[in-house]
Amino acid sequence: MPGLYMLDYGAGNVRSLVNAVNRLGFEMKFVEEPSDILKADKLIFPGVGAFGHAMEALNKKGYSEPLKEYIASGRPFMGICVGMQSLFEGSEESNLAGLGVIPGIVKEFNKSTKAVPHMGWNAAQVLKSNDSENDGQSINYSIKDESEYYFVHSFAVPYTDKVKDWVLTTTQYGDEVFVSSVQRGNIFATQFHPEKSGFAGLRVLRSFLEGTGIVDDSKVTMKEPVPQNRLTKRIIACLDVRSNDNGDLVVTKGDQYDVREKEGGNDVRNLGKPVDLARRYFEEGADEVTFLNITSFRNCPLGDLPMLEVLKRTSETVFVPLTIGGGIRDVTDPDGTVHPAFEVAGEYFRSGADKVSIGSDAVYAVEKYLANGSKKDGTSAIESIAKAYGAQAVVVSVDPRRVYVKDPSETTHHVVKNSKKGPNGEEYCWYQCTVKGGREGRDIDVRQLVTACEALGAGEILLNCMDRDGTNSGYELELINDVKAAVSIPVIASSGAGCVEHFDELFENTKADAGLAAGIFHRREVPIQEVKSYLRKCKVNCRAVDTKL
Repeated sequence: MPGLYMLDYGAGNVRSLVNAVNRLGFEMKFVEEPSDILKADKLIFPGVGAFGHAMEALNKKGYSEPLKEYIASGRPFMGICVGMQSLFEGSEESNLAGLGVIPGIVKEFNKSTKAVPHMGWNAAQVLKSNDSENDGQSINYSIKDESEYYFVHSFAVPYTDKVKDWVLTTTQYGDEVFVSSVQRGNIFATQFHPEKSGFAGLRVLRSFLEGTGIVDDSKVTMKEPVPQNRLTKRIIACLDVRSNDNGDLVVTKGDQYDVREKEGGNDVRNLGKPVDLARRYFEEGADEVTFLNITSFRNCPLGDLPMLEVLKRTSETVFVPLTIGGGIRDVTDPDGTVHPAFEVAGEYFRSGADKVSIGSDAVYAVEKYLANGSKKDGTSAIESIAKAYGAQAVVVSVDPRRVYVKDPSETTHHVVKNSKKGPNGEEYCWYQCTVKGGREGRDIDVRQLVTACEALGAGEILLNCMDRDGTNSGYELELINDVKAAVSIPVIASSGAGCVEHFDELFENTKADAGLAAGIFHRREVPIQEVKSYLRKCKVNCRAVDTKL
């Protein structure tokens, strides 16, 4: 399609959208100057992060007026996430005005009743239909009631009579029903990310690309939404990536963070190649894939980081969210050039990552934050990345270990009653945060860390437990419940899964938003499909494995 353009204002990961469009057999041109917008026959406008940042970029680059002119011309337009929100009059997130194409204001979700951001796979209920599907464009753009799509946002447009005529689908999150896609004439836009919604999302993109992109609204009939809270529990595959003794990147797995074989040559445990394994997990139904770079390549110049190539290649065939952790810090090139953490994160986003995970540097940032009287100074990686790319792009990975005490009065730290008694019969413990891959403990507990990280702007917690890592004994439920009670952002439970029952135990006994596992998936001891089948039998809502485009 010679006239297919994408408007990229510098909003993080657009590589995945380009790869998705290429996967469907199409090529896109990039808008490089305002006049390019009016050259398009079809235009896709993706966005992530903050509404204000997007509108500021559009205005600064001179894109706003040509974009409104393009939409008014009647040519097909597709917006994604913030690309949809920008169509409205404004947002509670910013004082800047939106494009004003659609009436209504984007509002923040109610944090007091649920975890925010809304992050994960949820249904989109189709409210519009038409008398004929043979006009060149399916009105639902292949969105299906029975499918789930990937959402990641803190702000949304509430479903009201004011916007009813524009609404194609609605989605329920907790106690709120919001607009998850809009359609009228030549305009189509989604709050969810089709390029990150597996084959269900690729079908939506294909409908826009292959169809006319224009619907005859005179033939449309509408219905009201019915209550249906279908947010799924996520199953995440984690790949610990490091260089082995030969310098090759391999996926490994530790036993309480020790990744070397116990017998033989003490080599780094090799469980496969990262790109191949990630593709396998996508095909097996993983809801997300997380890469934890445990080598960190500290001395590599920014443009030569090996994990950048891993992400680029992975995003060509994996159409679910990708998270990268390890090495998200200030980087100094051999020539002395300093790259701040948010610039490093930007390289990862442009290479295909959707989220970055911060570990040791989050602990150091919180220590500084607490020493400063719990006041933010804007210098931490968490703050700078969240400001540029949104809170949903920042995951904090916590590596705690138990420190047993006989009585809570023995420590100033927050104490939890543990089901696993200590070596001397202790019933209580506090969870000490560690740095440097668990090699060094710090005088800070998990509750201090997660609450401070949320205040600094993190959007999700990846909660490990060193005492459970590699044991296949189940998740640390007491720790998970304690963290969920302390924060209002989503929590991923990690460490200890050894069988399908452990995932049901996790979701039955905690409010964890996702369960992560590594070794049992790598070795196929517990296939992802079996986890999901078992969870559905236990009435736990999870995304079905979708294997066909």
